[in-house]
Amino acid sequence: MRALFTILVTILAASFASATVAQDRESLTISTVTRAPFSMEIDGQDAGFSIDLLAAVATELNLDISYLRKDSFAEMLEAVQAGEADGAIANISITAERERVMDFTQPIFDSGIQVMMPSGESGASAVLGAIFTRQIALSILGALVLLFGGGMLMWLFERRHQEYFDRTAKDAGFPAFWWALNLVVNGGFEERVPQSRGGRFFAVILVVSSLFIVSIFVAQITAALTVNAIQSNIESISDLEGRKVGTITGSTSAAFLDQRGIGPIAFDNLDALFAGFEAGDLDAVAFDGPILAYYVREGGQGQAELLERIYRPENYGMAFPTGSELREDVDQAMLRLREDGTYEQLLIKWFGPAYVRR
Repeated sequence: MRALFTILVTILAASFASATVAQDRESLTISTVTRAPFSMEIDGQDAGFSIDLLAAVATELNLDISYLRKDSFAEMLEAVQAGEADGAIANISITAERERVMDFTQPIFDSGIQVMMPSGESGASAVLGAIFTRQIALSILGALVLLFGGGMLMWLFERRHQEYFDRTAKDAGFPAFWWALNLVVNGGFEERVPQSRGGRFFAVILVVSSLFIVSIFVAQITAALTVNAIQSNIESISDLEGRKVGTITGSTSAAFLDQRGIGPIAFDNLDALFAGFEAGDLDAVAFDGPILAYYVREGGQGQAELLERIYRPENYGMAFPTGSELREDVDQAMLRLREDGTYEQLLIKWFGPAYVRR
């Protein structure tokens, strides 16, 4: 009986201790926004690098985390300022402006602004794409119409003066066009020199005019190839001037582009931004490098490439209301996670081993 009594007491004590621990767990509501691979939903569950990191912190500090997923970055941060959430986490850049209205933990991720471009095409297809533009097509069509009209006008002058043009208007179409084409390209046929006074005068006008027509046509092709070469060579942020550059509304990338006089096309969310890029509405995308790298690796393979240069390094952090007592505890927990290797394991999980060596 004494042994049974001891077992019952032990079970009751353990149950009481578990209940006490459960009561001691502090519940936090954290606002976030979908920014793969930092924060997203997979099969209805919150996931991502930032989510996993906060889960490890919650284990360290005995916290119970529930997420409040917002539609935009601004709404996520406003939830913290308005007291709707106890904190926010995603890919939140630590900036002086944001630091004035909320507190940040130590940096949880080193990032920076990068540029994503459409994948380079093969040399032949790129040249053909540059040459066969709408403007050049219209120029070719206009030249064909002028040659046909000029040939038929020559038929009117010469139809009674030489055998080549001695045919009906229905049958004279192609021979007249062919004569005008050879006149412009080769200087004409020696055996078909115009015989009429009007024909000779018009032939001289055609030859002289052809010099200008050919020069303009060559200049258009040269300009198209030059523009194509320039557009495929982005070496600095200034090379984006005059191009359609997409980013996210209210992001640090949008502010960065505005400061350099590059008016970006701003989208409310990443889905819309990437949809515009895939549709060919954008020449480039400037945004947080890790997010663009994740898109290139997971969804944009074969159609996008990320330029290696980082234009403005920045750090991500977790945001708390100003004066939050939790910030210091979270900082200490994150330091322990770095020391025991947990942080590095999360980097490898979401970004691969190569990112750890950066």
